Amino acid sequence: MTRTGLESLLAGNARHVESLAADHFEGVREAQSPAVVSVSCSDSRVPADAVWSADGAGELFTSVNVGNQVWTEVDGRLVVNDAVGYAVSALKSTDVVVLGHTGCGAVTAAYETVTDGNVGDLPAAVEAAVSRLVPLVEEARELGVFASNTPGGEAVNRLVEYAVVRQVEYLTESDEIPEATDCWGFVYDFQRVYGDDDGAAYLVAANDESDPEALADVVPEGFEGCVQSIR
Repeated sequence: MTRTGLESLLAGNARHVESLAADHFEGVREAQSPAVVSVSCSDSRVPADAVWSADGAGELFTSVNVGNQVWTEVDGRLVVNDAVGYAVSALKSTDVVVLGHTGCGAVTAAYETVTDGNVGDLPAAVEAAVSRLVPLVEEARELGVFASNTPGGEAVNRLVEYAVVRQVEYLTESDEIPEATDCWGFVYDFQRVYGDDDGAAYLVAANDESDPEALADVVPEGFEGCVQSIR
């Protein structure tokens, strides 16, 4: 790390310390019980906590990884990832959020793997993460989510939404997720694909439902505009 980078980190932490109220960690210093676990992408443009204005300590349990994946591979099979599994089993979180985002690089790599057959050299762990998204891209192509003449950027954003929906379905069907858990799927938009509001999160899935008309009945009154679909 450069000294400039280190200085930036230390100065940022100093500002963080100064911003906290004296009672910021009261009630959660020894334990946590967040109601929501949110899985978002490692992309530097997606602020995992700030998306939801989750400013309180212990308010939100977060998992940040390449491609906002709720699963991982253990002994050759897909399982619910460690963060989500821990949150719903040990912390008793009642809601799971899958937060994709427009222009996702991991989805782009999976798309290019399927359409071009090669995305170049990737670190082994990144290649493994992308490979877990490839079946979704292949599935989406078969279903007509995108076609050979669909512009690349448009195809990727359709796939982002499709991947979120399918992961929410996966959670809903998984024996590792308590039946009473609510699973929500959102796409965070900073490319103005869904609307003109930078940073808006659009609901694209709720448990086993992804039809926009049905989702409009799920959201609280006044939030109907938060339901969109581009698939």
